[in-house]
Amino acid sequence: MSTQSTPILSVLTEDLLIRVNEKLVQDSDRKTWRLICKEFHRVDSITRKTLRVLHVEFLPTLLKNYTNLLTLDLSVCPCIEDGTITLLLHRVDHSMWARNLKFLNLRRANGLKFAGLEMLVGACKGLESVDVSYCRGFGDREAAAISGCGGLKELSMDKCLGVSDVGLAKIVVGCGRLVRLSLKWCMEISDLGVELLCKKCLELKFLDVSYLKVTSDSLRSIAALPKLEDLAMVGCPLVNDVGLQFLENGCPLLQKIDVSRCDCVSSYGLSALIRGHNGLLQIDAGYTISEFSANFVECMQELKNLNAIIIDGARVSDTVFQTISNNCRSLIEIGLSKCTGVTNMRIMQLVSGCVNLKTINLTCCRSITDAAISAIADSCRNLLCLKLESCNMITEKSLEQLGSHCALLEELDLTDCFGINDRGLERLSRCSRLLCLKLGLCTNISDTGLFYIASNCSQLHELDLYRCMGIGDDGLAALSSGCKKLRKLNLSYCIEVTDKGMESLGYLEELSDLELRALDKITGVGLTALVTRCKRLTYLDLKHCKKVDDTGFWALAYYSRNLRQINLSYCSITDMALCMVMGNLTRLQDADLVHLRNVTVEGFDLALRACCVRIKKVKLVAALGFLLSSEVLGILHARGCRIRWD
Repeated sequence: MSTQSTPILSVLTEDLLIRVNEKLVQDSDRKTWRLICKEFHRVDSITRKTLRVLHVEFLPTLLKNYTNLLTLDLSVCPCIEDGTITLLLHRVDHSMWARNLKFLNLRRANGLKFAGLEMLVGACKGLESVDVSYCRGFGDREAAAISGCGGLKELSMDKCLGVSDVGLAKIVVGCGRLVRLSLKWCMEISDLGVELLCKKCLELKFLDVSYLKVTSDSLRSIAALPKLEDLAMVGCPLVNDVGLQFLENGCPLLQKIDVSRCDCVSSYGLSALIRGHNGLLQIDAGYTISEFSANFVECMQELKNLNAIIIDGARVSDTVFQTISNNCRSLIEIGLSKCTGVTNMRIMQLVSGCVNLKTINLTCCRSITDAAISAIADSCRNLLCLKLESCNMITEKSLEQLGSHCALLEELDLTDCFGINDRGLERLSRCSRLLCLKLGLCTNISDTGLFYIASNCSQLHELDLYRCMGIGDDGLAALSSGCKKLRKLNLSYCIEVTDKGMESLGYLEELSDLELRALDKITGVGLTALVTRCKRLTYLDLKHCKKVDDTGFWALAYYSRNLRQINLSYCSITDMALCMVMGNLTRLQDADLVHLRNVTVEGFDLALRACCVRIKKVKLVAALGFLLSSEVLGILHARGCRIRWD
């Protein structure tokens, strides 16, 4: 009788393996799966629908392996240009990888011009969504290339400064099925372009014309869109109440409106809008309305379905709070940042009626005390996000109430609330679902308070300890032990942190964003200990870390290959180490290199040459503009790099 056991893989069918693979949510788990065996790698290849490419040299191989992609993200791939696309289409059979592609992300692909876009669009016949935001070289010719996507439904062109009415016209004529369009910061687009858009793209449900120099005539055109549900027009200085009156009798399906920072809009214009759309779900009028008219308050009584209202910067009265409390019972979000007239009694009045609130922003409402927070905690048991920055009268009593009643709380901003202490953090730690906690400028907390948070808030993803002088190495040791999922951490000006603290941070393997500004007690030894373990860092701020020497920067250059943004200003780095950092970090796209006293002009020149094919932003001392070679400056400019002179 044979005693040989049957290999487990032989009884797992492809269908079963696919079902198991689909259960893997985390990228780290999917990576582990791929490395187990060839069969698992093959299953991952045929099931993967989304690909985010970090290195352009791997793109052909990846597209050969993953032929069932729906989404291709090239936004963090630093040197995509026309030649890349030409080479790609010649080396890889695009009938395989491009046939199912629906979503293409080309944000910040500054090197991609008309020819490359035309080839890419021609290969990907089924594209439904394209994002070319922040492409500095994107103009009317490139817009003409995009117009070849006849089935396009979503297009984002934020800050494509070269696009004018001509380019927009080509797009709307070729892409008449558009459902979502974002034109934020496209400064050359005028009322004429918007008018043509609204005549040709009648399927539009979302439109963003924020920061455009359009007038109320554009709103007359927009009012004719029969299916528009969401309109964003942030910071449109030429739009006034007349424009909102056009919307009163148009856009019958409108549900969301954002007119924040529109200086010429008043409560009278918003009143007209509400009269025509009492089914509105969201209104954002932050920093637009200084004071509410009686007519506006009366109109608000009809907003029975409203679930979000942002009125940051306004003067609010008892009547406003009473109206919202009595009529907007479905409200789940309210923004009162920097509002005048927010008091304890008015907050109590608000939450007595709006018990379903999940997000409350009380930033800089300095009259708020523990009594208001107690009322919020008692009434809003489903609270997820509470912002209390600069509410200086908040004490540990508020945190005790939140810890006792708001078990679902995920985000809490206590920046500059100097009444917060360690005892308060102990009470707050009962909120075990916290994902984001901001304690910047809370000068009365110490390692003891951080220990309480680390012991109970294991899900924490983001922690801000900016200028928390009482935080030191012991607190970081507790943090590295209890908060393994931490991704963002700000320790700037926590001057008691030393190399020992950096060693502890090395155990936070998920860490991606780290700010260490002005930590005078860390050296190259500490930085080496950190980067040796934290391989996922994408953003690192070392400004004014003057005791970190080249040994630390050498380690940084060797281990931190995922870094995309770095601040080395006022550091003690030398020519050779800077060249190594800028040359080795092949994903680096943004670097602040101000006042590097140990780096010569030749050192800067060589470092910039080492990264010129991929760097997108660099900050330098203004004097270097006259000292660097015209050749290197020309290369950077030609590659679309934005140089910020300090």
